Amino acid sequence: MRSSELIIIGGKALIFDEELVNTLYSKYFIGKPFGVEKPKPGERYKGPLELSLLEAVYLCESGLAKPRIGSQEITCNDLIKYALKQDPRFKEVYIVYRDLRDKGFVVRSGMKYGVDFAVYEKGPGLEHAPYLVQVYRNEEYINPIHIVRIGRLSHSVRKTLIFAVVEGNEIRYVSFGWIKF
Repeated sequence: MRSSELIIIGGKALIFDEELVNTLYSKYFIGKPFGVEKPKPGERYKGPLELSLLEAVYLCESGLAKPRIGSQEITCNDLIKYALKQDPRFKEVYIVYRDLRDKGFVVRSGMKYGVDFAVYEKGPGLEHAPYLVQVYRNEEYINPIHIVRIGRLSHSVRKTLIFAVVEGNEIRYVSFGWIKF
């Protein structure tokens, strides 16, 4: 795949290259066709692909996209600095995003579940996400009530809750499950 221009706008990014748009979404479930509420796997899209800053950095580091803010081309490191201004947790969240993507998982926003990621083995539209992932820094306090809240939610939607605890570049994954007595 060739490298394409990645336009950064606020907390999002856009790619306009139609071939790359369709490859990224249909094959890897990266981004979302702009203006399409429920995109279907395998369909072709003519419009731009909307990406999160996590996806934008991942594509930049993979050499598939060259980021630009306004008329200025920026480096991947500049994009990471920009993203850190948008979200102080960006570094840790990105480390987990990249790790899961590199392991072959499809990683989407978990916002509607109150967590960082909904993680798929195949992809949205092909299956329901079996995992919900919340990212924490190693030194971060985790309120036990929060564990119960998101644990109950993940159980009610039949998903495995995973905490990804980041220390430096190392990640420890902790899975939660219900025990019946």
